Amino acid sequence: MQTTPEHNEKIAKITFASVYHHYLTKVEIKGRTKEELLQVIEWLTGYNENKLHELIENKATLKEFFENAELNPNAQLITGMICGYRIEKIENPVTRQTRYLDKLVDELAKGKKMEKILRRTQSFSEQ
Repeated sequence: MQTTPEHNEKIAKITFASVYHHYLTKVEIKGRTKEELLQVIEWLTGYNENKLHELIENKATLKEFFENAELNPNAQLITGMICGYRIEKIENPVTRQTRYLDKLVDELAKGKKMEKILRRTQSFSEQ
């Protein structure tokens, strides 16, 4: 499924505050913690908890949220389907980055280990 310009614009205008509360509810219902959610968001964007609260208070849109983020270099390792879209085929940067975050939150809620969610490579002791 290919995103449309209208879909991309709709995603860009959503406030981070509105999705953050859904993410938090989703992971907590599944037995994960706010701290784990914050760790996932910081890994992807570089934003710490204080910066996230500032973005929430300022009602930053997802476009603003991702334009100012320092995206993790391993973010391109986030692949697969989310919301009917193959992440690696989404051309619009804001929509793709939003789906990266959606995928990470889904993985957290599904109980995946943090090392897998954060796309960490194997250490010497695991080889």
